[in-house]
Amino acid sequence: MPKRKVAALEKIDADFASLQQKIHRDPKSYKDDFLKQWEQYESQREIFLVSPSTASSETVESFHNIIDLIAHVAECYKEETESFSSDLGAILTQHHVVLHPELREKIVGSLLILRRKDIIDSTAVLTTLFPILVSSQSKSLRSLLFQKILSDLRNSNTKSINHPLNRTVQTVLYNLITADRTSPRAIWAIKLTREMWKRQFWTDAKPVDVMKEACLSENEKVVIGAVRFFLGGDQEREDVEDESSDEEIDLSKIRHQIGINKKSKKQKKTYKNAVDKVKRAERKKSKPHPLNFSALHLLHDPQDFAEQLFSKHLQNTKSKLSLDTKLLVLQLVTRLVGLHQLTIVSLYSWFIKFLTPRQQSVTSFLASLAQGVHNLVPPDALEPLIQKIANEFVSEAAAAEVAAAGLNSIREICARQPLAMTDTLLQDLVQYRKSKDKGVMMAAKGLLSLYREVGAELLNKRDRGKDATINLKSGIQHQRKFGEEDVGGIEGIELLAKWKEEERKKRRLEKGLPENAGSDEEDALDSDEWEVGSDDSSDSGEWVNVYHSSDEEDEPASKKPRTGEDEDDEEDEEEKKAELERISKLATTTILTPADLAKLQELRMSSSVEKALGGRKRKQAMEDRHRDDGLTAEQIEAPARLRKLTKEERMELVKEGRPERSEHKSTQAIRKSKKEAAGKSTSNREKQRKKNFLMTLGKAKSKQKRSLVETRKVLRGHIDRSSHGGRRKNGT
Repeated sequence: MPKRKVAALEKIDADFASLQQKIHRDPKSYKDDFLKQWEQYESQREIFLVSPSTASSETVESFHNIIDLIAHVAECYKEETESFSSDLGAILTQHHVVLHPELREKIVGSLLILRRKDIIDSTAVLTTLFPILVSSQSKSLRSLLFQKILSDLRNSNTKSINHPLNRTVQTVLYNLITADRTSPRAIWAIKLTREMWKRQFWTDAKPVDVMKEACLSENEKVVIGAVRFFLGGDQEREDVEDESSDEEIDLSKIRHQIGINKKSKKQKKTYKNAVDKVKRAERKKSKPHPLNFSALHLLHDPQDFAEQLFSKHLQNTKSKLSLDTKLLVLQLVTRLVGLHQLTIVSLYSWFIKFLTPRQQSVTSFLASLAQGVHNLVPPDALEPLIQKIANEFVSEAAAAEVAAAGLNSIREICARQPLAMTDTLLQDLVQYRKSKDKGVMMAAKGLLSLYREVGAELLNKRDRGKDATINLKSGIQHQRKFGEEDVGGIEGIELLAKWKEEERKKRRLEKGLPENAGSDEEDALDSDEWEVGSDDSSDSGEWVNVYHSSDEEDEPASKKPRTGEDEDDEEDEEEKKAELERISKLATTTILTPADLAKLQELRMSSSVEKALGGRKRKQAMEDRHRDDGLTAEQIEAPARLRKLTKEERMELVKEGRPERSEHKSTQAIRKSKKEAAGKSTSNREKQRKKNFLMTLGKAKSKQKRSLVETRKVLRGHIDRSSHGGRRKNGT
């Protein structure tokens, strides 16, 4: 008897995947089937909860499959599955230690599926998973939960920043750290905060407060993670932003590949996705750049924070932190002191015992000391330190690397507080510029060039140089007093004033007038410019500078003629005064137009380029060069190129120049493999040489049958084509 065929609706389908597809297609028709599965789920859950640790593999697999089915179709039957999420949370919270790993992973995944379908919110998911994350002993479970929590937070903040959720999570993390400062659980709060900060989802002061409390923890791992956040978290954020911006797509290359390769729907979809990605990148570029402040700038009370760090982890003799951890904390403290110009007087006396060449990681101590100095530190507190460095590091008996490190550290300290140096010690240190070692010589020359700009009075007359001597005589350069600040002004205004003066001279020369005009001629010129400007204003609509004769001052006449060097010095002094007068006049009596502001920006850029190409460093640039970036031990040590290399370092340099290869290859083969890896094609001659022999056989036979006339014709054509750039006439 043949088997009877059964209709699809009458058939009892035990395949969960097929049932899931049918329920999504028509939830009402398959409601009875779902209710049967729901009853089976409840019965299996009760059986499983009786003894979850002794459940058989078949029971675990059946329970695993039915949880997966209900999680995927729960949005179709919200009333029936109202208690499903709470049941899963209770099972995971109470029995996560004894659950089978696959079942445990499926329950976590089901909770995230319910979150994506908006059946439960992120707060419910995080309140369930986070306590398990910080208390579980299973490494695989902790890794899984951390990835799920992080992905849920990122998805919740992708379209727009979810401020209520962020505040809730940040409060939980803050309470976790402050509840028990000796517990290592706070490491998860640090990891989560660093990831959200790196992805620029959390950019306000609340996560900074969380990491601030973590820095004051008593657990060493927690302290290391929190301190590294302040020292390198902003660099991580910039690296992630650079990686996202570096992924550029070449649409012309994709169009070229589509034109050559076989047409398919996959290619069209790839091209469409590439176009969408390029458009998103262009929209992102057109948006204003977000003001992502550094974590160090978002601290509420940096003075109190720095004092607590110093007293708890550094000054406290009962602190159990290792030397490397103390160095990290010291870098953070001195970074805060230098950046916010804080005052911790006991910090500088604490450094005294570490300033010796025999101290481990002494260059890190020197770098931390230098970046903790600013112009408001009392010079009396720094003089013993500089004297100690000079006595311990800089001497004829010390090694060249030690002397160079000492001179570099003294230069970095004095760049921030020039008043800490005495004239006797400075004149002694400057003599090391005659050293035979290149590192010591350059370090001493750096100190000399620094004081030629910030304190030439402390140098001998023969060491001051021409510019410093002239500036001292004219009164332009002088020793700054303690606490003295520069007067604020418009950056680069002197460049704009000089450019305007040159343009005025050019216009006078074009009109046949002398470069330097009298007051009457200047008034006439100004009136002419005003008339021309008024005519142009109706067309261009730009602002016009208006000069008043009452604002101009007559230059005082010289009392008596001078000769020789005195006359040159007087001329230089008059030029400096005239320039200062012109700058102040431009800044106080002229309204800068948009065209002037654009020109000012252009002059600033050109000036910075010239300075980068070898121009002299300005005093303010020297003071601020490490204020935001910090100072490293490598900048204190003598550069590797200035000292003699060891044999191992020379061998490393030789190996760097060699190509990476597992077997011996010729230079041509290496060049060819690099060319193929870059996706470049071969030349026509290489293609002709690699051509199959049977494909060239017909052409070879035809060549043998040519007559002399045909051969001459072919050769003549080859010569003509070569002279005209080939068949494509590339030479024309």
